[in-house]
Amino acid sequence: MAERTVTVASRVGLHARPAMLFTQAVAAGGTPVTIATEGGLPVDASSILLVMSLGVPCGAQVILAAEGPKADEVLDGLVDLLSRDLDAPEATS
Repeated sequence: MAERTVTVASRVGLHARPAMLFTQAVAAGGTPVTIATEGGLPVDASSILLVMSLGVPCGAQVILAAEGPKADEVLDGLVDLLSRDLDAPEATS
């Protein structure tokens, strides 16, 4: 299983628009991905409700995990996404 730890850069954390963009990217990746806060239980990263229920604020670290032939590629893309402020006006997708 591939794992990545990333700090959430969006100024509102992983809520509303950033959560939507993140879950859409997970679904587009075609590989099952989980997300967890440090010490928390992993949840399905393609579910916007589950992702928002984590209550991840700006600057918090999350752990992404995936299995499969494209796991590393998918996780690298998601790390890149979460490392940006997805709530900024110039963040289009």
